[in-house]
Amino acid sequence: VAWIKRMFGLSKAGHGGTLDPKVTGVLPVALEEGTKVIGLVVHTGKEYMCVMQLHRPVPEEELRRAINMFVGEIYQRPPLRSSVKRSLRLKKIYEIELLEYNGRYALMRVFSEAGTYMRKLCHDIGLILGVGAHMRELRRTRSGPFRERNGLVRLQELSEAIYRWKQEGKEDLLRKYILPIEYAVSHLPKIVVRDTAVDAIAHGANLAVPGIARLHEGIKRGDLVALL
Repeated sequence: VAWIKRMFGLSKAGHGGTLDPKVTGVLPVALEEGTKVIGLVVHTGKEYMCVMQLHRPVPEEELRRAINMFVGEIYQRPPLRSSVKRSLRLKKIYEIELLEYNGRYALMRVFSEAGTYMRKLCHDIGLILGVGAHMRELRRTRSGPFRERNGLVRLQELSEAIYRWKQEGKEDLLRKYILPIEYAVSHLPKIVVRDTAVDAIAHGANLAVPGIARLHEGIKRGDLVALL
């Protein structure tokens, strides 16, 4: 984030969810006014590709049985090397898929609630199996609406895009890499407001039915929505 601020000469930038040291993958970074909505991305689901190393081999069926025990709500205490208080927390794991296993290493795809530690998940699976295990490698492939497969940008590519814009006046790469702020709320249900109601809402008025042009079905009281 500090590098990106320096590259663009920005006053504000913020990221959507910390990546531990040596972990690679998706890290959404918001620029200037975009920092106001990055909190919505921080608290969305995350998907990981995780390599777990077992300290002793176990049969694959036994491993699958242990992994399945961690799908759903689990108790988790953050590891020693973490940026949060080490208190017991309730977290939700939506899916764990065992992709490959060779007796020593297990490659897993994990989709979980924000703030779930994969390092601790591997350790706890090792405890259940009775052989011990640790996280060998981790890559985040999804953070809320941002996915690795649609447009992961490296810092080097961003630097080259800025150079191209400044030296050649071409902004095509910057437009490809920097997404509109609306993308950060693409996972939320939407309410589209009529032009005539925008000014009143911007000044604190409540939104009434005549001011709505269209909206998603199934929005309930207390839901978080995007107003467009």
